[in-house]
Amino acid sequence: MADHRSFEDLVAEGAAVPTEGWDFSWFEGRASEARPSWGYARSAGERLARAEAALDIQTGGGEVLDFALSRAEPDRPRLIAATEGWPPNVAKATALLRPRGAVVVAAPDDAPLPFADGVFDLVLSRHPVHPHWEEIARVLRPGGTYFAQHVGPASVFELVEYFLGPQPEAVRSGRDPERERAAAQAAGLEVVDLRAERLRMEFHDIAAVVHFLRKVVWMVPGFTVEAYEPRLRALHERIEKEGPFVTHSARHLFDVRKPSH
Repeated sequence: MADHRSFEDLVAEGAAVPTEGWDFSWFEGRASEARPSWGYARSAGERLARAEAALDIQTGGGEVLDFALSRAEPDRPRLIAATEGWPPNVAKATALLRPRGAVVVAAPDDAPLPFADGVFDLVLSRHPVHPHWEEIARVLRPGGTYFAQHVGPASVFELVEYFLGPQPEAVRSGRDPERERAAAQAAGLEVVDLRAERLRMEFHDIAAVVHFLRKVVWMVPGFTVEAYEPRLRALHERIEKEGPFVTHSARHLFDVRKPSH
């Protein structure tokens, strides 16, 4: 990363980077995020090596499932499916996952899962928008597992509130892991393990902030450079003067089982 580039140059770069998929390699050297201690993708690979039929919900560009399947080789499931709701990601995931033997199905995030009852012994998801517990329970076989990493409450809210101002408690407490536990249990599932961590994130330049907000669109809904130019310029000057902007992500890990009977 070049030092002391102009605000205009950095913002233009952040606004030009493609946002498809969940590959975050562009951020290398300009933003960082501590990773949860449980190593979701590696652990998902271990689960896949023991599964017969697996589903990845909201796979994005398929990058995480692709990595997990690479860890499972040569013992990958005989049936591998993934869902994704955003058309550019459907195409990206299909191209990436087809060589692994996976079928990618276009399905809106809020729609019922397009599969019959009891098809899968393993359902995965990394950062689903909302977990649809009844649907997860429906497509799992008795004794099957839902293994997923969710975004937790008030994630990256130092950045969100920099742009939007203080958020109501109802917004800050959304995605609460204990409420999600209760919802999973209400759907007839058994929560075997639930872990939560808050993790340090740093943004080293304003280009990284712009790209992040364009990519993770629910953080600052309707974000555009033009609409937030004064706040972006002030944040650029703050980073130049004080160093990286620090915020914290929230993550929790669910290991959930459908009872055998």
